[in-house]
Amino acid sequence: MKTILIIGAGKSSKVLVDFLLKDSQAKDRKLILADVDVQEAEEKLGGHPAGTATGIDIHDSKRLGALVKEADLVVSMVPAFLHPLVAKVSLKEGKHFFSASYESPEMSALAGEIKQKGLFFLNECGLDPGIDHMSAMKLIDAEKEEGHDIVLFKSYCGGLLSPESESDNPWKYKFTWNPRNVVLAGQSTSRFIRNGRYKFIPYHMLFRRTDLVTFKEVGDFDGYANRDSLGYRKVYGLEGIPTIIRGTLRRAGFCKSWDVLVQLGMTDDSFEMDLPQDFTLRMFTNSFLPYDPVHRVEEKIIRLLPWVDSMIVEKLAWLGLFEDAPLPAFKGSPAKILQLILEERWKLSPADKDMVVMQHQLESVAVGGVRKKIVSSMIVHGESHEYTAMAKTVGLSLAAAVDLFLEGRIKATGLYLPTNKEIYLPILDVLAKNGIHFEEELIPLED
Repeated sequence: MKTILIIGAGKSSKVLVDFLLKDSQAKDRKLILADVDVQEAEEKLGGHPAGTATGIDIHDSKRLGALVKEADLVVSMVPAFLHPLVAKVSLKEGKHFFSASYESPEMSALAGEIKQKGLFFLNECGLDPGIDHMSAMKLIDAEKEEGHDIVLFKSYCGGLLSPESESDNPWKYKFTWNPRNVVLAGQSTSRFIRNGRYKFIPYHMLFRRTDLVTFKEVGDFDGYANRDSLGYRKVYGLEGIPTIIRGTLRRAGFCKSWDVLVQLGMTDDSFEMDLPQDFTLRMFTNSFLPYDPVHRVEEKIIRLLPWVDSMIVEKLAWLGLFEDAPLPAFKGSPAKILQLILEERWKLSPADKDMVVMQHQLESVAVGGVRKKIVSSMIVHGESHEYTAMAKTVGLSLAAAVDLFLEGRIKATGLYLPTNKEIYLPILDVLAKNGIHFEEELIPLED
């Protein structure tokens, strides 16, 4: 019997757990789900006979070591900064390791010992990172095998609302994942290469320099550049490519409105405010504007940022930023206080459903100079508050990797991302069978 240890019973774990428990008895497997909240873990397992819930304090090294020792492989669903802690214990106990998070330098430093012990460690096997890597490499490898020269690669992904859940919200957005990451998005200079020229977008310009990205089924989106696209030239084997850009998607018009909050300083996380207890939402907004005894707050925003129109003012008003209601907190950075305001306004209702959209755009040149463009698009809709689009794309990717490894269909040893065929092809096949797939459009280009 094989034992799978999953540490963390958070948002994506229900999909992950259900997939791995589905055929667990037939495959002679058992699953241990460990979390600081044992009741939460028990609820995720749903009373399945092959599942056991247990409590854990991740910083209790003795308890963590004992749990890892029981398992054949470990799936880490803890916050990203804790993955190296779990990985080191897994390495010490000689257990395989899986996570959906970015591979940190601390994790990379373990590569030699992982290989030496004949273990398989897989990171970045979720949605983004994860499905983005796998689907990108499938496109890129296919073009290379045809002998084509890839000259452009753009990749965009977003976690958003499904269209039927957008009507009550002029932003057409609510939090479907980590709110803090949304508020602090882009707060370091974005780097990419376009037509052979290095390009850098500082934070204060990020939400003004967007690309229009269109999906036939669900419409138009703003795409803004992620922090570092340049590093993916090596990851994807595209070292000489003249254009590579990776970005995040929001509904068309979102970025222009969000930029107001950036320009005013409301997303600043570098200092702490200590405000009087009678401070209101309107006072909070006004604190970022010039002193003016004549003009109203709404008018001052337009005078300071002349490109702000009535639709943007309406969106700001919808967030409650002009109301005389109390602030949700009086201490904290502007970003933290803004996050608390947004968590109330952008909270998913019981009827809301989310959506994940991803699109790759690839241009290549064949022998003889024939150019073409491939647009590969994925749209995934959430089903419920547990089976969200985000949970499905993250949880199923990771579950498929674990299942395939235990089946012996992934035989690699060492520290990996899902960027080679042995890993990404079978995982993408499992995802497709579960409704997560890409539609490709081929567009011939004139010289």
